[in-house]
Amino acid sequence: MLGCFQLGYCAEINLAKAVRFVSILREREREIMLINLTSISLLSGLGGMFGWGVYDFAAGVYAKKIGSYKTLFWSQLAGCCFIILLASLFSVDLNIPVLVIILLPIASLLYSAGYLFFMKGFEIGNISIVAAIMNLWAVFTILISFSFMGQRLSMFQFIGVLMIISGAIIASLNWSDIKNKKFQLSAGVKEAVIGAFFFGSFWNISELISEKIGWLQATLFIKFGIILILLLFSFFVKKDICLTKSTKKTKLIIVLIGIIEAGAIAIVNFGLTIGDAILITPIASALSVVTILMAIIFLKEKVHKLQVVGIISVIFGIIATGF
Repeated sequence: MLGCFQLGYCAEINLAKAVRFVSILREREREIMLINLTSISLLSGLGGMFGWGVYDFAAGVYAKKIGSYKTLFWSQLAGCCFIILLASLFSVDLNIPVLVIILLPIASLLYSAGYLFFMKGFEIGNISIVAAIMNLWAVFTILISFSFMGQRLSMFQFIGVLMIISGAIIASLNWSDIKNKKFQLSAGVKEAVIGAFFFGSFWNISELISEKIGWLQATLFIKFGIILILLLFSFFVKKDICLTKSTKKTKLIIVLIGIIEAGAIAIVNFGLTIGDAILITPIASALSVVTILMAIIFLKEKVHKLQVVGIISVIFGIIATGF
């Protein structure tokens, strides 16, 4: 009888240990999954940051040489061809929900409009300043996510948003004219703000599309839409998109940066499929750090000391929104 009791007692202890062991394993699995999701979000954001940073710098340079529209159209066409090649390596599901069919042209239109305004800003303005103002798209994305998609901001993220807004305002002003009692925005700032609104709105819609049909299909169909919209726009407003007078070097670089930009949007869309936009977006929006550094190093651009303060505020604001 005593032996049976001891045996039952031992069995209960072993069962309790087993339950505890399984509980610990599940907790570890959840922690690993959370770490993996966070890592994917961080890497996706970094991919977008470097890809778009290089693209914006090179596109800004060539927008001044061959025009903003030609630079945007041909780079986007090159990117579209790259995504088609990428899609050929995977199976693409053409069974698209009705909601996505409605959202795809809206997303393509917002992306096209955003970059048209950005390119125009680069064409007429200082690349460093326009790149800093572009960061407002992260603010618009976060505010829309906060207002309509149920995502919430931490205290650090709220402070980061304020730093980005205030920094963008400081960087956008022409301080030399203000000293002479003239209030004037730097060239390209208005275009950058409008572009930031379109681009910020785009990413919330892109997140919904990526979650419904996957990152590759989302990137592919949006690229198709962008090319179609740019072609229709050039037809109706009689925009010249020919590159016959451009050098081989110019054509090669336009193709290269188009592929880089397409890779960046594919990486970010992949992250949005399984990660969080509220983490990926601020990191990706740090693209201006890359663009500004390249402009200062390669173009020797000069900015006012107070504009430097504004740019630094924007950069630290972006970092803060990642917490």
